This record gives sequence, structure tokens and C-alpha cells, in this order.
Amino acid sequence: MNAHEKLNYVEFAACDVPATKSFFEKAFAWTFVDYGPEYTAFSGQGLDGGFFRASLCSTPATGGALLVFYSADLEATLAKVEAAGGHVVKPVFDFPGGRRFHFTEPSGNEFAVWSDQRV
Repeated sequence: MNAHEKLNYVEFAACDVPATKSFFEKAFAWTFVDYGPEYTAFSGQGLDGGFFRASLCSTPATGGALLVFYSADLEATLAKVEAAGGHVVKPVFDFPGGRRFHFTEPSGNEFAVWSDQRV
């Protein structure tokens, strides 16, 4: 059910839609619905959204929003991200709420993963 005036969809640019789609399928078991070769949508991931073909990407350094995943096992998620072809841009570090790392997917969009589990 859609909630009035609440976020419910996010869209990202992706220079390589198939590679981005493959990354999220492998790393996070996402499923997609393709709407032609230049757009793919995902749902059921906490926030629905999609990737559209463009030469841009979203990073906090360029003013883009940082979407953050939660993980109950940060090291296992880190291993999945790396095995799927993600590039770690900020290795695991402590912050007041727990630990986290940042990565980019094949099209260059930056995401983070955090956990409240301490080592």
C-alpha cells in the first residue's frame, strides 16, 4: 500500500544497465522487470525503484543522495558485494551507530551498508 507523502520510489542513472542489474541480482538477490533496453525496475527491497540508461551516476561527492543498506552480517555482505563486482570505496569503519562500508556498483553509483553489530 502506498503511504501518502512518503518516499516510495527511487531512480538511478546507469551507464551499463545490464551490468548494474547483474550486480544487484548477484549481490542482493534482487529481481527486475525490464521496460525496454534502457530501463529496469526493482521492487520489494525496502524502497522500489529503477535504473535508466544515462552517462551519469550518483555519488555523495557530487551531491547525490547516499542510499544505505542494513546488514545483520557486515562481513558476509561485503564479501557478496565484492564477489558480484562491486568496488569498495570506503572500507569498513566504525561510526556512532555501528560499522559500515561504501561501495560503487558497475555504473558508478555509490551505496553504503551498515550494521549495528560490533566486532
